Amino acid sequence: MKQSLPLLGLLLFILTACNHTKTEPQKMEPTATEELAFTNGYSEVNGLKMYYEIYLPAGLAGGQGKPLVLIHGGGSTIASNFGKVVQLFAKNRQVIAMELQAHGRTNDRGTDSSFEQDADDVATLLHNLKVDKADFFGFSNGGTTTLQIAIRHPELVHKMVLGSTLAKRNGVPEWFWGFMKQSKLEHMPEQLKTAYKEVASDTTGLQLMHDRDAKRMVNFKDINDEQIEAIQVPTLIIIGDKDIITPEHAMELHRQIAHSELAIIPGGHGEYIGEITTIQPDFKESQLVVPMIEKFLDK
Repeated sequence: MKQSLPLLGLLLFILTACNHTKTEPQKMEPTATEELAFTNGYSEVNGLKMYYEIYLPAGLAGGQGKPLVLIHGGGSTIASNFGKVVQLFAKNRQVIAMELQAHGRTNDRGTDSSFEQDADDVATLLHNLKVDKADFFGFSNGGTTTLQIAIRHPELVHKMVLGSTLAKRNGVPEWFWGFMKQSKLEHMPEQLKTAYKEVASDTTGLQLMHDRDAKRMVNFKDINDEQIEAIQVPTLIIIGDKDIITPEHAMELHRQIAHSELAIIPGGHGEYIGEITTIQPDFKESQLVVPMIEKFLDK
């Protein structure tokens, strides 16, 4: 169980942010590396000032195919979840990532977090960015949000990748729920705390992020079978063989989503994307599942 505790911090926390009326996104100056163009900014989203980033192959307008939207897990930032993979994905396509309510650079709207609200926030951000349809990759709580996007905003979704995604309470070991009820900020992995403090304008929001994410997990309710079975978009389901999400749960999702594929990858919760708490000294880029995901998206 001790080995599992850092993994809990990843499910513990998740998405959304705070205040103002809807306006056009506030873009910052684009920059470029040798291969990528980069733009970041804030957009007024359902009472939030939501931070987002856009990566693009340099010189390739729009990238190839549909944009890929990355949705982070609980307690995370763009960098702590996707820092090892975002530029790899962006070599061949436009990539859009955001930080959700009370996470990273996005503020808090003063209400409890929910996966449904997160889904609506992502949909509003994409509308503000003039994105009509996209591929989605959601990790951990971000995968649950991605499921809600497919349910609530199916017109936005071309294909989706669900990384270590929870849809039912029985998708994790029973002891997880007791742990969540007793969760405290000190249980949060230090790497996630550091990643938050590196980007947040007000680091005192760390406690609030923790509390909102913990409360959401304690109150988590199963997603209705009929809603899951109604999903028609091509879906790739990924978990690690040492994940907090059980293989049985991933297999059940695979059976329920008609046009889905299932991959069980060696490693723990998020190790297959180089999530920050999983990085070991012998980490190699070849361990990442980027080629597998790209193959799925390019079919």
